[in-house]
Amino acid sequence: MFKLTLFRPLAALVLCFASITAAAGQAPDKQLHSLLDTIWDYEISTSPMMASREGVQGYDHLLADISPAALAAQNQRWIGFAEQLAAIDADALSQEDRISLLMQQYRLNNKIDQYRFNAHWVPLTSEYGFHSAMSSLPGSVIFKTEKDYQNYLSRLGAISGYFDQQMAYMKKGLEAGYTQPKVVLQGFEDSVVPFIVENPTESQFFKPFTEFPSHIDAEKQDALIKAAKSVIMTDVVPAYQRFYDFLKTEYIPGARDDIAAKNWPDGEAYYQNRARHYTTTDMTAKEIHELGLSEVKRIRAEMQAIVDKLEYDGTIDEFIEFLRTDPQFYASTPEALLKEASFIAKKMDARLPQLFELLPRIPYGVAPVPDSIAPKYTTGRYVHPSRDDQPGYYWVNTYALDKRPLYALPALTLHEAVPGHHLQISLAAELDDLPKVRQDTYISAFGEGWGLYSEYLGIEVGMYEDPYDDFGRLSYEMWRACRLVVDTGMHMFGWSRDEALDYMMTNTALSEHNVRTEIDRYISWPAQALSYKIGEIKIKALRKKAEEALGPDFDIRKFHKAVLAHGSVPLFILEENINQFIQSELEKSA
Repeated sequence: MFKLTLFRPLAALVLCFASITAAAGQAPDKQLHSLLDTIWDYEISTSPMMASREGVQGYDHLLADISPAALAAQNQRWIGFAEQLAAIDADALSQEDRISLLMQQYRLNNKIDQYRFNAHWVPLTSEYGFHSAMSSLPGSVIFKTEKDYQNYLSRLGAISGYFDQQMAYMKKGLEAGYTQPKVVLQGFEDSVVPFIVENPTESQFFKPFTEFPSHIDAEKQDALIKAAKSVIMTDVVPAYQRFYDFLKTEYIPGARDDIAAKNWPDGEAYYQNRARHYTTTDMTAKEIHELGLSEVKRIRAEMQAIVDKLEYDGTIDEFIEFLRTDPQFYASTPEALLKEASFIAKKMDARLPQLFELLPRIPYGVAPVPDSIAPKYTTGRYVHPSRDDQPGYYWVNTYALDKRPLYALPALTLHEAVPGHHLQISLAAELDDLPKVRQDTYISAFGEGWGLYSEYLGIEVGMYEDPYDDFGRLSYEMWRACRLVVDTGMHMFGWSRDEALDYMMTNTALSEHNVRTEIDRYISWPAQALSYKIGEIKIKALRKKAEEALGPDFDIRKFHKAVLAHGSVPLFILEENINQFIQSELEKSA
């Protein structure tokens, strides 16, 4: 049984470790491996986009069937798979196989829970929607043959029906009072506008038809181009226009005014379920809220120490206002911001060997957040490659430059690029000996906790070169601590949006634009924001435990290798792994 000292493990997830007699005649490990393959194959069949990303042939002409009958049938399969997993004798499995079993159940439980709470009725957040997800279609496959282009045309033709299915669910949400709050949807329809074009060649979906392999002759090229123009103007653009009109005339005007997830149908249970999912703990909303208050108090004291060191003549609140408004802290052009982010990333690249024995094969680039989503998008994000011939990308938001402070850029870069998300996700993708569920499942508490811990690592390799950079780092840590307070506050304890805005404005050096964008993100994506600080606290606690146990034999590079060795895992699994790492290192030194 895995043991957690700082946080309690999820009871629902560890049930699968009960010793139950496996199917007669088949060893538990064989039974597990066979079942994992079966579940993966079925999941691929329900998600054609994922199939394309994974290079699985036979689905490139399809979009997912999300009809009520299809989702109900899928849910029954997920439940059946979960029952089969629970029947495996987990005590007879190796450590890696036990982790694989647990990870598969974690993934299945999320699918079952999302269906149970009708999450498919709300297929968008303040910064994301199914309509923008379609923009990845042109890069989802490598166009080598005429058949690849025909498949792509079929997929474009399926957009219309897919949008109609999504809007039907959104109408159900309207009827049930289960929608995104109206306040976070203001201007959301603007993200649809770039897809509505008068000339099909201006559509981003037309991009694959701007060049062809030389073996496709001119006549076939012309036919494919003609077909593309037709499907874009006949199916794709009208679908986006219908969605835009639906948002403007029906969905946004009819959306609820209340912001709390607690007040959705069965909302309190849903929020606690999401908190368990994203943190992989059984912490209650109140425990998380109080943890956040404690962290805010600690970090604010560290921020005050920097203000004192700079001998600033004013309060910490006045110092924060100075940072928000002084032009010296902001780039003058998008290119300047991107170049500074690239420079910071390259500096950190050179310092990675101080912290890591193993580095990923896949490189990453630095690029702006796409214009179509930038106004309501977060300040930066890592986008992992969809194929093995692509790099990862560190996206930097260049919209509203006077709201993107340079003093926060080192921390942002370390979190999103290296040693944060790019390094962790790319190394996990290279664990070829693990089942696909292990390679493809992202545990937010682990991944986002690692990202925030990566910001802290910048101290140890000298990435924060002046007090302003260090204040920016603390502001980012404060940002994540405030999330514990405002996310739980708004969804469970009656906080208004304005109260949350004021709390973030008072305690972080984020711009008002960033704060508003972030608050709307927390409102529209309940509990996800809790994962960062809780994960980081756990990783730091395990590092301290290893340092104290190993003393002079502690090696930071070996510790990081142990943290990342099993891919993305729940926090209580991470603790078990590090306990084993400590024991192994003690035995070596003995």
